[in-house]
Amino acid sequence: MIPGSLFFAALSELLYAALDTIGMNMGTVARRTETFLRRETMQTVCCTLMGRDCTAYYFGSQSEGTTTPGLQSDIDTLYALNDVNIMFRLSDWKWGKINLLMVRDETTPAQHYLLQVYRLDLPEPETDPLMPQIMELDSQGRVLLSNNFVIDRVALIFGKDHLRRGPSNSDDKDFDYVFALACNTLPPEIEWWFNKLTSRYWPSSEVLEDARRCPCFLVPDGYHKSPNEHLEWRITPNLIERKLMFSLNMVQRKCLVVLKMIKKEQLVKYICHEGCKITTFHFKTALFFTLERTPSNVWTKPRLLECIVRTFRTISEFLFQGRCPHYIVDGVDLFDGKLCRECQISLEKAIKVMIQDDMRVLFHLQIDDLGQRLMPLPRELRVDADVIANICGKLEKEMFEDYYREFRNLVSILCKDEQQDLVTCILRTIRSVLVYAKNEGLSQYKNDCAQFLETHLRFIFATVVSSGRLHTGGRLPLSMMNSETLDTDAASRRLKLAACELDVITCRLDDSVQSACSCGRYQNEQLSERFCEFSARNSVQMTS
Repeated sequence: MIPGSLFFAALSELLYAALDTIGMNMGTVARRTETFLRRETMQTVCCTLMGRDCTAYYFGSQSEGTTTPGLQSDIDTLYALNDVNIMFRLSDWKWGKINLLMVRDETTPAQHYLLQVYRLDLPEPETDPLMPQIMELDSQGRVLLSNNFVIDRVALIFGKDHLRRGPSNSDDKDFDYVFALACNTLPPEIEWWFNKLTSRYWPSSEVLEDARRCPCFLVPDGYHKSPNEHLEWRITPNLIERKLMFSLNMVQRKCLVVLKMIKKEQLVKYICHEGCKITTFHFKTALFFTLERTPSNVWTKPRLLECIVRTFRTISEFLFQGRCPHYIVDGVDLFDGKLCRECQISLEKAIKVMIQDDMRVLFHLQIDDLGQRLMPLPRELRVDADVIANICGKLEKEMFEDYYREFRNLVSILCKDEQQDLVTCILRTIRSVLVYAKNEGLSQYKNDCAQFLETHLRFIFATVVSSGRLHTGGRLPLSMMNSETLDTDAASRRLKLAACELDVITCRLDDSVQSACSCGRYQNEQLSERFCEFSARNSVQMTS
């Protein structure tokens, strides 16, 4: 098969259309991105209202819109702890903050730093490890912060038996949580990347300008071969990478999705040693390097297959050389600790065979029945409405559950005051939300979150007051029954004011309504077909 031939172009068009049918289209990608941006905003808003200086971010395939139902991508969340001041130079010191200076020497592994503890009242280093469980005095007399500083916090949240994969933690195999320290000054190994991007095809100057304003993060992940692994922190430019991913067009996104499918279903067969693996990040890195040196007019629908082959050749080149450079961070080998030399050679040969075989591997892909959708060749492909509807329905339901989970946490923490009654605590929380909502410069997402919290807090206030009055034999004032505090949906109003039985209320609801709860009661409930269809057409309204 020759790139540029009619058959090559026809297969590219068919592959592009086949990916459309399984949810890799502009509408679904936009819905994924918006959903996860809203979820991270709600988590950040609730952290702010609870007095925690923390910012939530969703990274990875789900939020970037480079996944399909069959890939079963997990959800990656990073919580940036902003109450710690990371310094790159002494002029960055701030009074009253936990100040940590990024230091390294010739023995420090690439992409890693040590964090030296400085005093809160003076820009001088601490000389005594005041908290021995998370601080250590090194041979040079420096007090260094152990990466257990974050790990111990995670154990309090997930318990001692939580899953640990590198810097990520989880109480669920489908979710990865990373707690990190925000670093607002770009270190030299990342600043280098901005300076070297001259006369390249990608990324654009606008994307670079936007990316330069992004913070980096220090994650508690030491180098696996280092004797100081427990003291080392790895610098990671996740937010810059997300900016790059958001700038991709649909051809570029589909190229990455196809490579992920081949990796997951075919290339895994050529991993010859336990513990070795080739990751999605390796292929994302190869795509970035391919984009950088490929003219923009190549990334078009009729040339999708050519783009896949180009990226395949890039990863093959890395495997042949035995080194996969990080696209942004200088001096890093992404194969180190992930892929032994024998596996690299095996994978390089397998990829070369796939390219020489005109990428017929595509016809054998079983994920999302992609191979089947490519045969027979001369037929019209239509978008699978059920697949799209299920994706949208699942996104909406999970967002609701996340919203209510954050709302429950907010209420349980802010309303837990033994010195004040519950009504006073709720009113105080409502005032906090109203004050927050009046801040100028809030994004639309943050305003929406504040409105959601205010509405549901008013409902709880009305419920508590109503319950108290009914318990003492009192009557509810008409003003409360008509109040905006109860202005949700008809079913919930009946439930709250008339205390109807749940099954009576349920029978009034049609199958376009989907149950969702932060407690997980409805987690395994099958999605309603009409709800999914409605989700695909509209932005669903959240009610209590």
